[in-house]
Amino acid sequence: MYAIVKTGGKQYKAAQNDLLVVEKIEGDAGTQIELSEVLTVVDGDKVAIGSPFVKGAKVVATIVRQAKGPKINGFTYKPKKNIRKRWGHRQPETHLKIVEVIGG
Repeated sequence: MYAIVKTGGKQYKAAQNDLLVVEKIEGDAGTQIELSEVLTVVDGDKVAIGSPFVKGAKVVATIVRQAKGPKINGFTYKPKKNIRKRWGHRQPETHLKIVEVIGG
C-alpha cells in the first residue's frame, strides 16, 4: 500500500518504512506528524483518487531530523561595469520516516 502526498508544493510517493526528504516542516526530531493532503491511495488492485484529496486518508510520519540541503553557488555580473556578486544558498529540509498509510 502506498499513497501520493502533497507537502511543500511537491508530490511524493509514500509507503510504510520509507524515508522521505521534503521541504521544511516545523517540529523537532522524534515528533509524529500527519500528512492529510493525500492525492491518491493504492492498495493492491484498489485505487482511490481524490478530487483534489482522498477523504479520510492520511499518512503518519515521524521526523527523523532537520537538515540543510546541498549548497547552491551563484554568480551574477554586469559586463563592462566591474560589478560581480557571488552568493550561496542551502535549502532547509526535513527527513521523514513513514510510519503508516491510512486509506480513505
